[in-house]
Amino acid sequence: MNFKTLGSISIVAGTAIGGGMLALPLATAALGMIPALILLVVIWGLSAYTSLLMLEINLHSGVGDNVHAITGKTLGKVGQLIQGGSFLSLLFALTMVYLMGGSSLLETRLQPIGINMSNQVAVILFTVIFGGLIAIGVKWIDKVSRILFTSMVVLLVIVVAFLLPDVNLISVLNNYSTDVASGTALQQLWLAAIPVVFTSFGFHVCIATIVRYLEGDAASLRKVLLIGSTIPLVCYILWLLVTLGSLGGETVHSFGGSLPKLVAALQGLAQSHIISQAIDLFANLALVTSFLGVTMSLFDYVAELTRAKDDAVGRAKTWLITFIPPLLCALYYPDGFFKVLGFAAIPLVVMIIYLPIAMALKQRSQQLGGYQVSGGTLGLIAAGLLGTLIVVAQLMVALA
Repeated sequence: MNFKTLGSISIVAGTAIGGGMLALPLATAALGMIPALILLVVIWGLSAYTSLLMLEINLHSGVGDNVHAITGKTLGKVGQLIQGGSFLSLLFALTMVYLMGGSSLLETRLQPIGINMSNQVAVILFTVIFGGLIAIGVKWIDKVSRILFTSMVVLLVIVVAFLLPDVNLISVLNNYSTDVASGTALQQLWLAAIPVVFTSFGFHVCIATIVRYLEGDAASLRKVLLIGSTIPLVCYILWLLVTLGSLGGETVHSFGGSLPKLVAALQGLAQSHIISQAIDLFANLALVTSFLGVTMSLFDYVAELTRAKDDAVGRAKTWLITFIPPLLCALYYPDGFFKVLGFAAIPLVVMIIYLPIAMALKQRSQQLGGYQVSGGTLGLIAAGLLGTLIVVAQLMVALA
């Protein structure tokens, strides 16, 4: 396995792993460990399949095409409009999520040194500090992101290694459900968890770039996507084991979706100041790395749509369009971290399930030959049904 393949695997894994990892224990705490693990594996299988489907579409369309161009070639202007609207909705929702999560952690981070601020001030401060990095340019963001992601992985290993010995594996795995809820209430918790878990495997936005980087080598690309999507699965399983296994599902559920409470509880288990700081720093890095990746993509997409000039005035206008809408939402809806993360699943389903299925059917009818993901029409139907289940789950939660 060469360095380009290894680098591509890290890009796939790094795109998936981030702030969504922090929401997983909060979203699945009431389900029990075994059901939560089953849900993870099913969603991972769906994400891996759809990534290979997108690889098939990309290779048939032409190496070097971006998602917008591929959609236009196969589904025309209408497809491009749907794809563009879904992409903007997804990135705006994720930016809002990370502004909320990052500001709440910043707020609690500053309290020990005597700086108390309202949530609104923390949101604005987080936007100005970390959002300001986006205006600098991709070259610097790339360097910063590599350092931050590497540090996050190292800290994750340290945190898991410290907490795992305290987990009673037999007790955790035998806990099929908790006493948190039953009946309709438990059903609502399941419905809320499904979209959040799905969003945590959303690495597909980088596939077109990797296809171009590996020059359309189907065998290497298939390996990259399967391994790259499996690494987050392993990380998520370990993270759920150490959080739910050490704190307990009922305790985590009682946090009401609050990231600071989850981080504080994990820090309370640490008997070492260094481990306590490692837990806090890991949570912050997970959010910041995801925030930089998402907002960089949104900034570039807005610049392309508005045809903004690459000068100080043009970048300032693009920055305002990128951050003002999610900033206003975060200011007036400060406690919806994993609820909004769940909402992001709807445009993600459109982008990585519905549109790829439509494009694959169109291309396969033309009998272009070359790489084709296994499963045939039955696989497309199964993916479509699971995508619909995710959308319905989120709509039922929103309308409840």
